[in-house]
Amino acid sequence: MDTHKEFARQVRRDILRMVHAVQSGHPGGSLGCTEYFTALYRVVLKRNSTFTMDGKGEDLFFLSNGHISPVWYSVLARTGHFPVSELATFRKLNTRLQGHPTTHEGLPGVRVASGSLGQGLSVAIGAALAKKLNQDESLVYCLHGDGELQEGQIWEAAMYAAGNKVDNIIATVDVNGKQIDGSTDEVLPMGNLSEKFSAFGWDVLVLEQGNNLEEVVRSLELAKTRTGKGKPVVILMKTEMGAGVDFMMGTHKWHGVAPNDEQLANALAQLPETSFGDY
Repeated sequence: MDTHKEFARQVRRDILRMVHAVQSGHPGGSLGCTEYFTALYRVVLKRNSTFTMDGKGEDLFFLSNGHISPVWYSVLARTGHFPVSELATFRKLNTRLQGHPTTHEGLPGVRVASGSLGQGLSVAIGAALAKKLNQDESLVYCLHGDGELQEGQIWEAAMYAAGNKVDNIIATVDVNGKQIDGSTDEVLPMGNLSEKFSAFGWDVLVLEQGNNLEEVVRSLELAKTRTGKGKPVVILMKTEMGAGVDFMMGTHKWHGVAPNDEQLANALAQLPETSFGDY
């Protein structure tokens, strides 16, 4: 697990350097979801050695809140999907690493364009149904932001999944309580998400420590044991936006703001270099 924690620290360094280099991007949620992506791609996800769009016989992942692409790109690169050096092209002209994930550039690991919030759960459910039709017993994972749950399409999809017993999907919601304009309670309160998803017919797990790598792994592994029982599964994962960098935590202001030179140096000093090495 120590190696996985070092990996997560390297991913945080990547995120900060990527958004700083082009002075654009979304560091806050990316830093907050670093443990999730590390756990998913280093421990939990069963995937084939070669990437294919159809993903037959392997677990699939869909990022619905596509603005946190920096963390996904870093993890994809560092788990062998494409060269780590390509991270230096983030958000530049003609790059495969667009600000929000897209598919026409053919980036391995990305199966759907995302970032238009509210759509990812519908896509993931479709993929899960395709696996059922193909008698493919692997699972579908997806990640969402809590602010994204203010989109009505999420709840239409949630009703559909439960009503059709789509029980081979594990959705995770990053519950950091913040979105671009402030706290989720200030922008549009969503009440008790656990009760809401339960009322919609989902099997709900609450992960209190979403920035604790061992707890994230434990929660994802537990979620796997709850699949195949007639209900879709959701993990409500409580995280801290900007986790790992003290001045980015406790505020929504780093949702989509890049650090300047001094702030980058301060942040990287809190995240010592690793054996994985910077790109």
